Amino acid sequence: MNSVHAKPSVTIIGGGASGVLLAAHLLRDPETDIRVTLIERRGEFGQGLAYSASQRDHKVNVPARGMSAFADDPEHFWRWLQQRGYPSAHGSWVFVPRRLYGAYLAHVLSEAGKSRLGRLRVLSEEVMAVRESKAGIETMLANGTSIVSRHAVLAVGHETQPARSRGIAVRVGSERDTPLQSDAAVMILGSGLSMVDAWLSLADAEHRGPITVVSRNGLLPKGHRDVPPISIDSADVPFGTSLPYFMRWFRDLVRETEAHGGDWRSVVDGLRPYNQRIWQNWPAHTKRQFLRHLRPWWNIHRHRLPPELHDRLVRAVAKGQVHLVAAEFVGVDRVEGQVRAQIRRRGSSTRETLEVARVYDCGGVSVDVMSSSNPVIRDLVANGRARADALHIGLDVDEHCAIVDKDGKSTDRLLVVGPLTRGRFFEIEAIPDIRVQAATLATGILSQGHW
Repeated sequence: MNSVHAKPSVTIIGGGASGVLLAAHLLRDPETDIRVTLIERRGEFGQGLAYSASQRDHKVNVPARGMSAFADDPEHFWRWLQQRGYPSAHGSWVFVPRRLYGAYLAHVLSEAGKSRLGRLRVLSEEVMAVRESKAGIETMLANGTSIVSRHAVLAVGHETQPARSRGIAVRVGSERDTPLQSDAAVMILGSGLSMVDAWLSLADAEHRGPITVVSRNGLLPKGHRDVPPISIDSADVPFGTSLPYFMRWFRDLVRETEAHGGDWRSVVDGLRPYNQRIWQNWPAHTKRQFLRHLRPWWNIHRHRLPPELHDRLVRAVAKGQVHLVAAEFVGVDRVEGQVRAQIRRRGSSTRETLEVARVYDCGGVSVDVMSSSNPVIRDLVANGRARADALHIGLDVDEHCAIVDKDGKSTDRLLVVGPLTRGRFFEIEAIPDIRVQAATLATGILSQGHW
């Protein structure tokens, strides 16, 4: 076991976007004498689930002007692109391949490590557990060693669910995602951004067969437009009101904006600075109402597609190659090399059987930490040092991102950053939100826990 360093020290568990952004903010000031250990079991830093996509058309869904690692330097990413001669006819309003953004995050981490030799250590290891003691936080690795630091931060990001239906359905890009005949019929479960990735993979392979997209609401993500957000005064936002009242206010604001020649996107983006406050001012039953009834509609308007990808998808639907079905997925069976999928269309009690060559499960990411496959999360929950939030969509944390244990107590030495904090912050899955959280968390850590 390594002894805790006398100087400020942080172990970050997870080397995807959240972990890299936190490390970059901790190391940003070259005069700050802090030791940062960043651990990622895959050994690829800055990639994670979101930015490891290797295909050219798998793009970020935020324009370059909003993807800087640093909120107070919004042109940082755009300058990086320009230095590499990235072509853009629309300036910084360009949507880059996700793999390129992963390379940018790796560059940000590399530059942070250069600012002062010895301040950053990166490890390709799997974390099994963390323990708190008088010496600090001990992070135990699968290789039998451990690291002791003053703080430890979980930055494990998204976790994919196992494919449904006894493994008959497959995940895009997995080992079981083998080549298909070009005219084969395919079903995709889910109609969000993960579905778009699956459709793009098929399109890039020149797939010509019919693609049936099944989701409960049959909704497609909307497309971006280069329109500015409207200015909304916080005094005009109805914090803490009922969901019906809030939605009436929101729809009235959209109608008013569009009546003056504006765009609904300007309203959604103008509300963004208040999203976390809106969420936190709702009682638990209102949050559950939102998740159950409105989240799909919010997602398609809030998490939009690059315009060229949206236009391609709309054309594929119009031509009939992609068929949207609002239905409940019941299950699948494999029969003589084919897959028979059963669905129940919305508003019907009758099951319908469709025969396809493959079912892709694009139902999104896992959010219930009680079913996590991550060993460190399982260990924390099993030993009572962490608990799920009230909605079971992340870990329970306090306002400073400190983990809350089974008794409701927290410590500023064991922290969380990124999507695992969605129960408290909800809007914490995109770079513009995570970078602000990372900067705030870094400030708290560097002040030695004096918030």
